[in-house]
Amino acid sequence: MVTTVKDGWELVVGLEVHVELNTVTKMWCGCLTDFGDDPNTNVCPVCTGQPGSLPVVNGEAIRSAALIGLAINCSIHEVSRFHRKNYFYPDLVKNYQISQYDVPICYEGHLELEVEGLPVRVGIERLHMEEDTGKSTHLGGSGRLHGADTSLIDYNRAGVPLMEVVSHPDIRDPETAQAYVRELQGIVETLGVSDARMDQGSMRVDANVSVRHPGDELGTRTEIKNLNSVRSVGRAIAHEAQRQIAVLEDGGTIRLETRHWDEGRGVTETLRVKESVTDYRYFPDPDLVPVHCPAEWVEELRTSLPELPAAARTRLEAEGVDGAQAAALVSTSGMLAVLDGAVEAGADARTAANWLVGDIAGQVAAAGTTFTDSGITGAHLGELLALVDDGTLSNNLAKQVVEHLVADRGARMPAEVAEAEGLQQVSDTGELQAIVDQVVADNPDTVATIRDGNAKAIGALVGQVMKATKGQADPRATNELLRASIID
Repeated sequence: MVTTVKDGWELVVGLEVHVELNTVTKMWCGCLTDFGDDPNTNVCPVCTGQPGSLPVVNGEAIRSAALIGLAINCSIHEVSRFHRKNYFYPDLVKNYQISQYDVPICYEGHLELEVEGLPVRVGIERLHMEEDTGKSTHLGGSGRLHGADTSLIDYNRAGVPLMEVVSHPDIRDPETAQAYVRELQGIVETLGVSDARMDQGSMRVDANVSVRHPGDELGTRTEIKNLNSVRSVGRAIAHEAQRQIAVLEDGGTIRLETRHWDEGRGVTETLRVKESVTDYRYFPDPDLVPVHCPAEWVEELRTSLPELPAAARTRLEAEGVDGAQAAALVSTSGMLAVLDGAVEAGADARTAANWLVGDIAGQVAAAGTTFTDSGITGAHLGELLALVDDGTLSNNLAKQVVEHLVADRGARMPAEVAEAEGLQQVSDTGELQAIVDQVVADNPDTVATIRDGNAKAIGALVGQVMKATKGQADPRATNELLRASIID
């Protein structure tokens, strides 16, 4: 159900989504962008702002940004420019950030979403390029600047190519905001230009939130910074809307400010008074020439676009996959590739989707990993379903095989696991008949009940056979042999 604010009020949200691009080197220099390296090892005079150092634009970053722009239905400026955005924080080593101001690389796009079964369009104002800042770590106290004993700065991230997508204030509920973030995340992953890992900071969301009475002018907004999960995006927006309504109904006013989301407490708190555009004193960067994106180059990029999430969902539903499952397959990193690989190996799309979204997803989550890191491929799933189809594995045995596949990170194929772990289904009639005969002999009362007309009681005997074979008996063959021995 879509979350609504208090009667008589309307929520207005615009999102700024920051995505670190996965180029090998930084935006303006040759330093590596490797995540997790020792602090301050991937730095040089350019990304630490030493006097006399000159930046040179990373062409691959420009290409990645243009690809994303085309995927979100933006137009591409033939000529765009870089500006200096001036502000003074410890993690901004140059005391200015190279960004784009009046002529971004991409402009005026949109995303088509489905929220609670209804179509929603969110307009996109711009996509611009900039550089990331360093990373601050505050030691002691709450882990935030205020109350910390010591603050450390790692400049490895400074200068990493960063793309910012700014939406129009078209979002009216937290669920639409979450759907927008998931869709953009899926697009970025599909294009392969970023891993879009919100938990690692390679994708971060700032939410601009205001409330108003329907029909009024836009209210004063607050910006909630650095939301690092889709869940947090929804919770923070919902809380901030209620906070603002309470302030206004109490006769107060909303300040233009930046706020921090405390996930544990579920509240937003003042971080700093919001700067205005004039505070940043933008001016063209004198060290960088304009970026040219010729129309012919843009069209070449457009033709290279892969199947995007919206098209993938439509395709899957046409192949018989349930709509909710299609959405899960497309939005879960690595899952769609497994499905497509299984179908290519001969599996039925609907059956493969059921296994992926159900049992396999459960095992992957229980193992504390992701589909991308699980080692499970389309070849694994295709072989697993083939073994179920030919009777080598029952559904229950196949689930046990999946446990081993996930535990082994896909090091073995399903047939190898089934043989090594003794999980093949017992379908041999002679072997099963001996077990059935023993179960019939050991349960005369149940046999009498079945012969008196209570055919459902045969299920208890099937269970006895399954227990005797440690779950490996073929249920269909077991049923047939029991009926032949008791009824026929």
